[in-house]
Amino acid sequence: MPPARRLLRVARVLRPALAAAAVLCVIVTPGAAHATPSVDDIEKQISAKSDRLEKIVEQYNKAGEDLKKTKAQSAALTTSMKPLQEQLDTAQARVAEIAVRAYKGGDFAQLSSILESGTPETAVDRLITIDRIASANQRDIATYRAARDQHTAQAAKIADLLKSQQKTYDTLAAQRKSISKDLDELNALRRQAYGSAQETTSRSNAHAPAVSGRAGVAVRYAYGALGTPYVWAADGPGGYDCSGLTMAAWRAAGYSLPHNAAMQYNQLPHIGRGQLKPGDLVFYSGLGHVALYVGSGNVIHAPTFGEVVKIAPVDMMSPVGYARVG
Repeated sequence: MPPARRLLRVARVLRPALAAAAVLCVIVTPGAAHATPSVDDIEKQISAKSDRLEKIVEQYNKAGEDLKKTKAQSAALTTSMKPLQEQLDTAQARVAEIAVRAYKGGDFAQLSSILESGTPETAVDRLITIDRIASANQRDIATYRAARDQHTAQAAKIADLLKSQQKTYDTLAAQRKSISKDLDELNALRRQAYGSAQETTSRSNAHAPAVSGRAGVAVRYAYGALGTPYVWAADGPGGYDCSGLTMAAWRAAGYSLPHNAAMQYNQLPHIGRGQLKPGDLVFYSGLGHVALYVGSGNVIHAPTFGEVVKIAPVDMMSPVGYARVG
């Protein structure tokens, strides 16, 4: 057999094997394989997911504060309804009494006898009496109607508040599910990067600076919370989120703050960077994060998921505002 024909025949026999080898080369080519993400890549994912989750948590906290306010309003309305109900019952009883008297021949049945007896002067006096009786009855009826209308309006307000509460509750339930799902993904990333979903830093032995007054109480509380895990929607003592920590610190000092960074900022007087004193609040990330200033250019804050309460420079992020409590 000529050499050329022999080579052609060999090529035909080897063609399937060569094709399979080519496919295998494509599969194992380094450029086609999925590279294992580096720790730096995972940390970037953790940071992005943590920032997004913290914003959701602060929205959740705000919804909780709004719900608390709505419940307080509802309770106040319910309390105010008690005297109104008593007024309505009294007015209704008075109108019923007027109707019974009229039916049995009371004041109204006496009208003809008053007009048909006595002198003209006596008749005028009696007419004045009748007018007074009628006016009193009209006032009772008007009081009844006003009480009834007010009762109806207040009842409608309470119904609207209860409807709003239910809507808020449903929103909170949905947010809880969303946060829990995202948190599972974040924990998986942290385990991949660090081998654990939670920082294991022990509580700090750092000592609080000497600060007087209520601000000193808040600062000492924050130092006592160092090393405590970040727990979303928590305000201590076993865990904190950012606004939960500042709220708890100032609660210890006798001042009430809402459990939401933006609401804290809006409630308090604002100050400039140069006015910062221990106990002041520093806000970051579009009012989505808050920390407690403790002096010497440092703050204490609850950073994010998987981390613990810690001391950090005031410029750990670009501050967007400062506020003073009290």
